[in-house]
Amino acid sequence: MSETTTTPGGPTGTRTGTLERMFRIEQRGSTIARELRGGVATFFTMAYIVVLNPLILGFVQDADGQYLGGGEAPNLPAIAAGTALVAGVLSILMGVVANYPLALATGLGLNAFVAYAVASQMTWADAMGLVVLEGLVILVLVLTGFREAVFRAVPPQLKVAISVGIGLFIALIGLVDAGFVRRTGAGPVPVELGVGGQLAGWPSLVFALGLALVVALWVRRVKGAIVISILVMTAVAFLVEAVFRVGPTVTGVDANGQDVVNPTGWNLNVPAWPSEIAGPTFGTLGEFSLLGSFERVGIVAAFLLVFTLMLADFFDTMGTMTAIGAEAGLLDEEGNPPNTRRILVVDSLAAAAGGAAGVSSNTSYIESASGVGEGARTGLASVVTGLLFLVAVVFAPLVEVIPNEAAVPALVLVGFLMMQQVTRIEWDDVEVAIPAFLTIILMPFTYSITVGIGAGFVAYVLIKVVRGRLAQVHPMMWLTAALFLVYFFIEPISSLTR
Repeated sequence: MSETTTTPGGPTGTRTGTLERMFRIEQRGSTIARELRGGVATFFTMAYIVVLNPLILGFVQDADGQYLGGGEAPNLPAIAAGTALVAGVLSILMGVVANYPLALATGLGLNAFVAYAVASQMTWADAMGLVVLEGLVILVLVLTGFREAVFRAVPPQLKVAISVGIGLFIALIGLVDAGFVRRTGAGPVPVELGVGGQLAGWPSLVFALGLALVVALWVRRVKGAIVISILVMTAVAFLVEAVFRVGPTVTGVDANGQDVVNPTGWNLNVPAWPSEIAGPTFGTLGEFSLLGSFERVGIVAAFLLVFTLMLADFFDTMGTMTAIGAEAGLLDEEGNPPNTRRILVVDSLAAAAGGAAGVSSNTSYIESASGVGEGARTGLASVVTGLLFLVAVVFAPLVEVIPNEAAVPALVLVGFLMMQQVTRIEWDDVEVAIPAFLTIILMPFTYSITVGIGAGFVAYVLIKVVRGRLAQVHPMMWLTAALFLVYFFIEPISSLTR
């Protein structure tokens, strides 16, 4: 049987055959068109990191009063270019090496930790050096089989709980990023609907219409539903901004240095065409000092910082690749994705590459589920996402014009799709049901995938101990539960070394 869909031996047929051999598209029940749509959808739901990462890293001064990229002023364009470059290269590498529909970029949460907990104690170069070390340590654990052994030791129903919890987590991310759900700022209720319990402002309407559109297209089984909804709502957002001049959420700074907030403004990107497209700069690349942190803060403190970074990176990817594989139907009977070792190797290299590029640890993105929702099943989708990130290096202002309110409805839909797996958990079995419950609820409630996984692991081991079933606990589960306890109590442990 020919692997081509056109005239055998012709240019198009040869190209199609090559793609099939590289990515086994037909074998996984996909098509080139689905992979292309999936790659584009994943890019659109991840593109915010090119804007958000500079905002998180770029305004923080290190212990010497310097900003990332060097100098006494923020260098946001360099951080944005570096962020897009590394995301592009690593996403392509994931597609080619691991043949998995998983894209990578700077990890949210990890970048905040690097900025506010690490760089504040040392120089930015020292902080990024720790990120490189963390990535190299995880790579060694992967190559020795330790990281994969830990992954395979996790009970299958806990893996399902991880997928469900991540589904709720990314749905919450979508709601918060759109301003649909907000902090109250005061009072006993931590969050509320919109502003003062009401959906005020045009951006909220754009999000609500986008959510209605993507759901309608999805239930009608329209191909490219997610991509279509993002493009249509971006055009609507442009029209709204042109007519009503909504403006950003933060409009300036008052005399006391406090942000002047427009609660009904666009949450991150104002949909407006840029006046000019400047060439990219790469002032952060190579700005790291591998061992400088040990001299600056001491061996013990540096080790604990590496340990904390490693633990967060270690399990986030495990949960993410499981969730993506479950949604794509790629997991085996034990809940393991194909090419697990290769996926973990690329992810480990991504952590080190992010540090070496001065843009913080890169990791696998759960937003890849948007591409899976469009039908992506192979690494070709990741290659497409990576190429679009490389384009974004040159045309970063064009990426910025897509507002969150137009893109994140896709995350809410994907959250629903991942939530459907919850029926695979045996809720009558408390030994797995309670750990699964904690895993699911703590991911969105703490805004952390790692916390949810850690709580589930610790609870699983604890319940087995209480019920006298120690022999049923895999040795790796004992070890990882102990490490998570250290992770949860890292602050008091660190205080003992000061």
